[in-house]
Amino acid sequence: MRGTPQQIIDKYNQLARDAQLSNDRVAAENFQQHAEHYLRMLSEAQREIEARREEQERQNRERQAERDRERAERQEREAARQADPAEAPQPDVMDFGAEAATPETGLVETPESKDEAPAAEAPEKKEKPARRPRTRKPKPAPAAAEDAPKTDGDAPEAAE
Repeated sequence: MRGTPQQIIDKYNQLARDAQLSNDRVAAENFQQHAEHYLRMLSEAQREIEARREEQERQNRERQAERDRERAERQEREAARQADPAEAPQPDVMDFGAEAATPETGLVETPESKDEAPAAEAPEKKEKPARRPRTRKPKPAPAAAEDAPKTDGDAPEAAE
């Protein structure tokens, strides 16, 4: 038999009607039993398909609910972090000791300020020492060229 289960059921029902019309009760009963068998198989397959579909839908709902819970938790953490500055990342603070603080200003002395004048005195501009200009090495004097006699190419009046 070929076709979908419903087509097979319809075919056996038609054969059972034809056998009943020809007064063949045995063949009619046989075809009805075949049709009933395929009808039971079809209904069982539909129940399994429906159960599988319901299970998938239940799993999808559970996954969606879990994603919604996670999203809500992330949003709550973000809102708490933004609302509470103590939860925000804090910068590192370095302690150079109590002697580094100046009593009159309450500022911390930095390595750069140690090189400069104190705040109570008039700040003087320290000038950097002047740089010496770079000197070039002198070219070696061509001793052999001065002693050699001049050729026509070297003399300016050679073109006469």
